[in-house]
Amino acid sequence: MNRLTRFGVAACVAVVSIVAYSQMPQQNPDKIAIETRQGLFKLISNQFGPIAGMIRGGNVDPEVAARNGGRIKVLAGMIPELFTRDTHQFKDVPTKALDGIWTSQADFKAKADGLATAAEALEAAGKSGDKAAVQMAGQNVGKACGACHDSFRAK
Repeated sequence: MNRLTRFGVAACVAVVSIVAYSQMPQQNPDKIAIETRQGLFKLISNQFGPIAGMIRGGNVDPEVAARNGGRIKVLAGMIPELFTRDTHQFKDVPTKALDGIWTSQADFKAKADGLATAAEALEAAGKSGDKAAVQMAGQNVGKACGACHDSFRAK
């Protein structure tokens, strides 16, 4: 099993474990849902950090771009599922999620799918070894993140 597959399996196991844990009666499922989402976005940010550095600094590493692009693609695919529980009324955990997530689910999913597609292109560019393509694909991942933030995340 390659590193990307192991990462994807580990991320899925973590999410499934957290979702199962949220079903325990002593825990508040709204709190668990929000914390799980925040954890997912921290992982995405962690994987995009080196890509953003490449975009700014011009020191492109196609191997890192391929690996991290693949990871972001997997993580982005989890976003819509983790937002099926409407928690906008729950105020015990600070969140930047805007109510539009739940009133515009189709647009929200489309933006998450756009991130997954951009990340897949980054992965492919990295595998090609073309540094200019990696640079462009990395910028597109950043734009996909920003498109969702502009609509669904408080400043």
